[in-house]
Amino acid sequence: MERSARLGRDGEDVAAAYLRRSGWRVLARNWRPADRAVRGELDLVAVDRTELVVCEVKTRGGVGAGPPAAAVTPRKVAQLRRLAAAWLAEHPGHWRTVRFDVIGLVWPPAALAPSIEHRRDVV
Repeated sequence: MERSARLGRDGEDVAAAYLRRSGWRVLARNWRPADRAVRGELDLVAVDRTELVVCEVKTRGGVGAGPPAAAVTPRKVAQLRRLAAAWLAEHPGHWRTVRFDVIGLVWPPAALAPSIEHRRDVV
């Protein structure tokens, strides 16, 4: 597995563990809709108290290209909204609210652990 794919997978592992330590329940990881007309993947779907939270995870080996959360463009936001609607259609529940968060991790090659920035309600 190439470094960038491994870095992304490891970042998602760290983000999921971070949410669990914060008392959240992770419902899905790397979820793809059954309807192939809706393309893409949700990194993490979790519950924070009574809110359903869709978390986009961005992991970088440095900040040369800017902070990881800056990679969540308006196009990505639109995709996340479509995917969240598909997730809700496949998993009906009584969610009062749906929130979109971004978890950005910076994990330089020599570091043992990444720095984590959690931006809530970004969309």
